[in-house]
Amino acid sequence: MNLHALRLFYTVAENGSVTGAANELKISQPAVTAQIKKLERDINCTLLVSKGRGILLTPTGVELAKQAKRLFSLEEEIESYLDQVKKGAIGKVRIVATYLPANFLLPKWISRFKQLYPETEVEISTMNYQKAIDQLINYEADIGFIGGMTEFSPLIKGRLLFEDDMLFVVNQKHKFASQHVTLEDIVKEPFAFREEGSFSREKLISLCSLHNAGKPNMGVQINGLNETIRTVMEGYGVTFASALEVNEYIARGDIAKIHVDKAVIKNPISLCIRTEDHLSPSALNFIQMID
Repeated sequence: MNLHALRLFYTVAENGSVTGAANELKISQPAVTAQIKKLERDINCTLLVSKGRGILLTPTGVELAKQAKRLFSLEEEIESYLDQVKKGAIGKVRIVATYLPANFLLPKWISRFKQLYPETEVEISTMNYQKAIDQLINYEADIGFIGGMTEFSPLIKGRLLFEDDMLFVVNQKHKFASQHVTLEDIVKEPFAFREEGSFSREKLISLCSLHNAGKPNMGVQINGLNETIRTVMEGYGVTFASALEVNEYIARGDIAKIHVDKAVIKNPISLCIRTEDHLSPSALNFIQMID
């Protein structure tokens, strides 16, 4: 069936006259009549009959007009949907992140994004660095937010968003709380260490090695940020953490920062995408929002 001719017929049916349809479509009346006649021949059915100066739909014409209305209404819905997809107003954004950005940056960003694009679905997965990169490479995520790294696989393009300060923190009653001390002195204190492979642990060891300050005193190893901070809050040892992780506790007075000479370490947070990829409009909207 010729959909162009069907649209002309439907417009005539809606207007109740060929003249009205021709005016709406901005084409000549004979052109409209010729197309409808051709449609009637193609389907071997009469759709319109003359009635005075107007037209009358046959029973077949009435039913076909109803079906055409459904068809063109669906077409409008499809066009509207595609327009929304192109604008990123609907769709899905799959985000993968390491612990720090997932817990201390993404909640604020997602809240803002959903206010701007309420119909866009957002899916977040939190995992370690290597698994996050694998998800991006394997097209299981669209955007990655990676903490602690600035160099990535050739398949991944990373852009540094910002660098967070690394801090030494202790219980408020610790002798070094809010004091200026040397790195050599602080490493003698028992540490609440994070698990092997964590960014904070590796950077602390590297910092001590760089300045020949000796090895940090391993007091206890804890697998988990909250557990580590709680241990320090209860009065045991020192821990080394990213400012985003401990600022809230410091502001509440639960723990205190130690000002340590030579301890200028930053925790980089990077936005990662696949090197050769065209992001969806929804993913682009998310990135543009945080810039």
